[in-house]
Amino acid sequence: MRILVVEDEKKVARFIQRGLEEEHYTVDVANDGERGEALALGQNYDLLILDVMLPKKDGLELTRTLRQQKRATPILMLTAKTSTEDKVAGLDSGADDYLTKPFAFAELLARVRSLLRR
Repeated sequence: MRILVVEDEKKVARFIQRGLEEEHYTVDVANDGERGEALALGQNYDLLILDVMLPKKDGLELTRTLRQQKRATPILMLTAKTSTEDKVAGLDSGADDYLTKPFAFAELLARVRSLLRR
């Protein structure tokens, strides 16, 4: 299974990448929304994990763009934005799930498995 992580905090991105690779997933990382968009449109991924607050193109805009391009790849928003309004905006933009930081890696893995089963 191939996963794209779009996260501008490099330590967080490496942590997620290492953890997912230990679970035998293939992981690519982009550190801004424009690069994430290029990868997501140019490659086939089984899951996208997107931060909301990204440089160049935020995660909500990226999600809307991908959905407008008819990309049905499951999207997990992973963000520090915790208000109900933020969660609703993320899900309404086209995300399939929303997890707030800080998070337990076990919960992230459970959500990844759940999205990949769909």
